[in-house]
Amino acid sequence: MKRIALPLLFPLFLAACTVGGGVPLEPVPGSITYHGQPRTKLTKSPIGSTFEHRFKDGPSREVFETYRIEPDRSLAIIHRRVRINYY
Repeated sequence: MKRIALPLLFPLFLAACTVGGGVPLEPVPGSITYHGQPRTKLTKSPIGSTFEHRFKDGPSREVFETYRIEPDRSLAIIHRRVRINYY
């Protein structure tokens, strides 16, 4: 039974692993792009480069966001991680 079930479930597991193409992350209070794109353009930074922004979202939540510079010099959030400090 196990020999039959594993090959049948493999395509299901593979379909669950997607790369990109998902719903873009929405800015939250504290994000660089929360009130729209910044007025200043990053003219010296190469297109496609990334950087991280770290801020606090409440007394015990720390948020790490990774941004990518798009071809039109706007910023896109590509990754967000939230760390909760229990103390």
